[in-house]
Amino acid sequence: MTALEVERVVAGYGAHDEILKGVNLHVDGGEIVVIIGPNGAGKSTLLRSIAGLLRPRSGQIRFAGEPIGGLAPRAVSRRGIAYVPQEGNVFASLSLQDNLEVSGWLDRAHWRARAAENIRRFPWLGARRHLAARSLSGGQRQTLAMAMGLMVHPSLLLLDEPSAGLSPKAAGELFDAIAAINAEGMTILMVEQNALEALRIAGRAYVLVDGGNARDGAAAQLAADPQVRRLFLGA
Repeated sequence: MTALEVERVVAGYGAHDEILKGVNLHVDGGEIVVIIGPNGAGKSTLLRSIAGLLRPRSGQIRFAGEPIGGLAPRAVSRRGIAYVPQEGNVFASLSLQDNLEVSGWLDRAHWRARAAENIRRFPWLGARRHLAARSLSGGQRQTLAMAMGLMVHPSLLLLDEPSAGLSPKAAGELFDAIAAINAEGMTILMVEQNALEALRIAGRAYVLVDGGNARDGAAAQLAADPQVRRLFLGA
């Protein structure tokens, strides 16, 4: 069953600035889909358009069959989509527990149960729940950011460059955590520069170039494709 549909979306940040030039994409329920491509291809712009942070100029974005293109971020979140940005995704001065509580503001009646669920999922969060988020390593901070996104009980998780700046070991652990979340039934759409690791856990992938679709298909096939490896995977 299709969860997310993007059809011919055009979007940009200025009156004459088109970053996305008619992008198409779909994500089925329960999938991990990864978006790869060179810098400036429009990958993060596409996630922001889906999350409601950027209003598309044309095209359609549908979630669970309902149009969401142009809705405010709060309205998109209420429909079951959680967006985890690359930076500024935790409150550094607040404790881990307070970060989770603040993230559960859309459903105050259930935040404690959701926090307990995240602590079960990531036990170290419970052990450090009274520490400030600034004390975390890069990988732990990104994991906390994902846990914060899960506090709204979404059915689709949007991840923008989750492994950016992480060591290979921390990135590998983070990707394993993403795969584990997906194994629980969470649908995930992810933008990643660490393309080989992302393709390892994804089912399908899209390659964006210059704001448009260049390639798409099974993640394993794209990872093995000599042209894709040469152009986008550094091989």
